[in-house]
Amino acid sequence: MASALINVPAKAKRGDIIEIKTLMSHIMETGYRHTASGEVVPRDIITSFTCRFNGNEIFRADLFPAVAANPFFSFFTTATESGKFEFEWIGDKGFSETASASISVE
Repeated sequence: MASALINVPAKAKRGDIIEIKTLMSHIMETGYRHTASGEVVPRDIITSFTCRFNGNEIFRADLFPAVAANPFFSFFTTATESGKFEFEWIGDKGFSETASASISVE
């Protein structure tokens, strides 16, 4: 089972540049490996990551088989107003995980 770690500052001053960090625990399988008997190990990766703030998309990444297990993202945004960050990871085999974090802007 996957789990997300999120690091968002609880408070910021209006206009501050803040760093958002996320880590998704997920064993990635590229689909290129073979078993000892020669069968292909099916691909199982996270294919996209999206961050929204108060419903507006502020960061998006499309992932491919070369990405490492447990993908980590770090990005910056400007604190403009108090609100809620919503994070979404989507992947193969119906994988979908969400998380959220709030910030208070003074």
